[in-house]
Amino acid sequence: MNDIIEYILTWLCYGNAEAAKRVAYSADPQALKTHDVLVVPCGHLGKDIVLPELTNPVIEEPEQGKFVICTDIVYAAFFFISRAEELINPRRDRHGRFLAGYSVLGQANRLQTPLLDQYAQTLMECLNLPMPAAGFDRIYLTHDIDSISQYRHLRGAMGGLLRGKWQQVKAACRNIYDDPLYTFPWIIKQDAEVPQAKIIFFVKHTRGRGYDYPQYNLRGHDWLRLRNRLRVYGAQLGLHSSYYGYIPRTVKGMTAQRSHYLRCSIDQMQRLAGVGITDDFTMGFADQAGFRLQTTRAVRWINPKTMTLTSLTLHPLMIMDNTLIQANYMHLTEDESFALCKQLIAQVQTYHGDICLLWHNSSFAPSTYHTSLYPKILQFLNGK
Repeated sequence: MNDIIEYILTWLCYGNAEAAKRVAYSADPQALKTHDVLVVPCGHLGKDIVLPELTNPVIEEPEQGKFVICTDIVYAAFFFISRAEELINPRRDRHGRFLAGYSVLGQANRLQTPLLDQYAQTLMECLNLPMPAAGFDRIYLTHDIDSISQYRHLRGAMGGLLRGKWQQVKAACRNIYDDPLYTFPWIIKQDAEVPQAKIIFFVKHTRGRGYDYPQYNLRGHDWLRLRNRLRVYGAQLGLHSSYYGYIPRTVKGMTAQRSHYLRCSIDQMQRLAGVGITDDFTMGFADQAGFRLQTTRAVRWINPKTMTLTSLTLHPLMIMDNTLIQANYMHLTEDESFALCKQLIAQVQTYHGDICLLWHNSSFAPSTYHTSLYPKILQFLNGK
């Protein structure tokens, strides 16, 4: 338990271990004799899981330069970064996902403000330490490759022909660049406008059945040519794990992953750490954009079942394309989506956090507004 408390306090202090040593996590007021800040425990860490307070912390200053934080910011951090809420709330949608609408965050309208970063700022102020300069620590532009093409596999071609799209099918079969889902050259060009960004394409390793359909041939010419082009481009390849929780024993050197449909569970996260995955990019709600972990910063996952600090780092997923546009999610117009994206990006800048965006290659079809929205977001990231 002490390692968890030490890690959380250091993380709240933006990695400053020496500053964290000045903070006592104790109910004993005498701890202020040897520490500058006292965080009073609520008594639930490591015992029972309850909802934390979602308010500004109550702070007392019993003497000059000494502070007591009466709100248990350590337990609140544990609650959100461990996803402990999902142990006490059994609600799931038809895909087995825990949605923002089920969470205390959605119900309290707290999803667009990173509470834990606000708590970190409070702690830094009590320690009389400056916050990191406003800006981005890292920018991740990520893309899930659910399908390389629409018409270059049997089922897709037959569906296109039945819908009278025979000219499009014929063109795509002749040249993959004419397939409506093969938007990778355009994506590469757009992402290059943010030279400081880290680009990750998540690749499916499944049998392509059920909700994993379609699976592209990882030994086929289409994929091998695309893979080589992405590598030349400097993109990282990550694992897009199966809808059904299947995780290959070997992921061929991949250390980053995102779960298909944003499906994840505590047990699956533990299995991911066991096969060598070090970085997970699933941590966003499918139905609402915002901060599922209540932070803009990467954080190591704490398993709430075993109360262990794991080697798996969680990267907050702030915005997904489908979340913005789909009728069963937020169903925003392009202008509304852009306004929300700017609002969330501003929050990340304030707390010197990480930007993590998810746009599928299939989203840049002519029928959606993403071909105009996505470049505007990238320009905004560049300060234009």
